Amino acid sequence: MISWPGACDCHLHVYDDAYPLAPTATFRPPHAPVADYQAVQQHLGLARAVVVQPTGYGFDNRCTLAAIAALGPDARGIAVVATDTGAGTLEELHAAGIRGLRFMMLPGGVLGWDALEPLAARIAPLGWHIDLQLDGRELPQHEARLRRLPCDLVIDHIGKFLGPVATDGEAFVCLRRLLDGGRAWVKLSAPYESSRRGPPGYDDIAPRVRVLAAGHAERCLWASNWPHPNVAPRPDDSAVLDWALSAIGPHERQRRILVDNPAALYDFGRATVAG
Repeated sequence: MISWPGACDCHLHVYDDAYPLAPTATFRPPHAPVADYQAVQQHLGLARAVVVQPTGYGFDNRCTLAAIAALGPDARGIAVVATDTGAGTLEELHAAGIRGLRFMMLPGGVLGWDALEPLAARIAPLGWHIDLQLDGRELPQHEARLRRLPCDLVIDHIGKFLGPVATDGEAFVCLRRLLDGGRAWVKLSAPYESSRRGPPGYDDIAPRVRVLAAGHAERCLWASNWPHPNVAPRPDDSAVLDWALSAIGPHERQRRILVDNPAALYDFGRATVAG
C-alpha cells in the first residue's frame, strides 16, 4: 500500500455496460465500473488516476469522461478522437480532464500511423501528449517519426516487446534513446502483457524495469492497467504493485515515478473544469 500523498495510477480502464461497444471491438470486456476501481484505488493507497479510453469504445469517449468526472479533480484521461475532430471539441475535452490521445497499433486500435503526426500537431498547443501502444520491437523503424512529434510521447507497458528482447538489444536501446530525448515517457506497467515466464516474478521483464528505473527515473511512470482487460487469470492488484516497486528500487525513486512525474505530465497542478 502506498503512503505518499499524490501517488498516481497512470493507466486504467473503465468499462460500463451502459455504454455500447464499437463495431471494431475485438473482445467483450468485463463490467468494470468506476465504483469498483475506487475500491482498488483506496486499497492500494493511490490518490490520482488517469483513465485511458478503451479500444472497445472506439471514438465514443463517454464512459471515460464519466469516469473522470466521478473520480473528481484528481483524475485525468486519455481520449481517442477522429482526425476531423474540431478545435472546439478538443477544448471541451481538455476542460473535462483529457490530457492526451491514445494510439493503439495492435488489434482493436482505430487510429493508424497516418493519423499520428496530424493529430499530434493539433494537440500540441493544448499541452497534450500521444499515448502509444505497440509491439516495442517495431520502435526502431518508427524512431525518427516519433522524435519529430511536436508533443510529448508516452509509451505503454514497458515498451510491450512481444517477443524476446535483451536490454542491450536494438529495440530496447531505441526505447532508451527516446527517453534520453527528454520528450518521451514509459509506463512501468502490465508485465503480464509481454512476459513469457509469468508471475510472480516476471523474471524476463523485471530486468527491463530495473534498467529503465535506474537509468531514466525522470521519464518513468507507473500504472495498474486495471481491470487487466482480456488477461486470465486476472492479476492481483497488490501483487502487481509490489512487483513494480521492488523492481523500481529505492523509495526516493519510487516516489519520483509514482508522484512527481505524473504530477508534471498530467497537469495535476491545476484543477480541471467539468463540462
